[in-house]
Amino acid sequence: MKRIIAFILCLCLLGCQSSKKNAEEIQVLALRGPSAIALAQWMGNPPVVDGKKINVRVADSPDQVVAALIKGETDMAVLPMINAANLYNKGLPYRLAGCPIWGNLYWVGRADARQMYVFGSGTTPDILTRYHIEKNELPYTLNYTLGTASEVVRGLLAGKVEASVLGEPFVSMVMQRDSSIRILADLNNPTATSPGFAETAILFSQSLSGEKEALNRLLKKACRYAEEQPEEVIALLEKHRIFPEGLLSTEGIKRSRIMYLTATEAHTEIRSFLEIINRYEPRAIGGRLPDHSFYN
Repeated sequence: MKRIIAFILCLCLLGCQSSKKNAEEIQVLALRGPSAIALAQWMGNPPVVDGKKINVRVADSPDQVVAALIKGETDMAVLPMINAANLYNKGLPYRLAGCPIWGNLYWVGRADARQMYVFGSGTTPDILTRYHIEKNELPYTLNYTLGTASEVVRGLLAGKVEASVLGEPFVSMVMQRDSSIRILADLNNPTATSPGFAETAILFSQSLSGEKEALNRLLKKACRYAEEQPEEVIALLEKHRIFPEGLLSTEGIKRSRIMYLTATEAHTEIRSFLEIINRYEPRAIGGRLPDHSFYN
């Protein structure tokens, strides 16, 4: 429990790091979670593109990332794909670069669970939970009384929550703490032909159009590093105080499905994912599917 409290305090104390934009750097904003894991290599050894060093900052919520994009405080951002589509439909001057995370959502709980706690109504976890229940004709009822992942974690460990949808590192956290909690279902649509759901997006500002190819190469390299060198990634993230010591695990990093594909390479998968979102919660992506320019 001490580790969980430390992680929650870490989120509260660190918050979104300084939003000041340095014109001599390429500012990157990632979410604390698999997005930060995917870019850990850049934190340890910041690349230089066109004479500008890449500076990675970390935010604790998609709302913080969206606010920074609206204010023009970042050149590149990692955020949920549904937010990226919504911002595009609202006309923001950012373009989809690609997808680095292919699903890290899991149902976790005890084997006899019949009620599923879901936080974030209208967000990706909620939508994919509803999709999974309908697709598999499952008997679960949904409970929306808890508002955050931290509340769900506390409920699971106290025995007040039977099961819930969580992402990493919370999945590893609760299973390490309580051996009766296990993964009940994988919500990430793993198939032989698809890496999973294109749940996460990387956006580039228009000012980076000339460096797009170089940045895409660096993103592929960083994501391969996260996948192939999880121990080194954990050490880097702990050193930079992105996560408390002992919270991350190599298994949790593998469950995050980190692999970078450009928007062109992943066009079909991104479109399929957004079609699911549009079916269940069209407001989440601005009321319509993005047009073809979203992928260019």
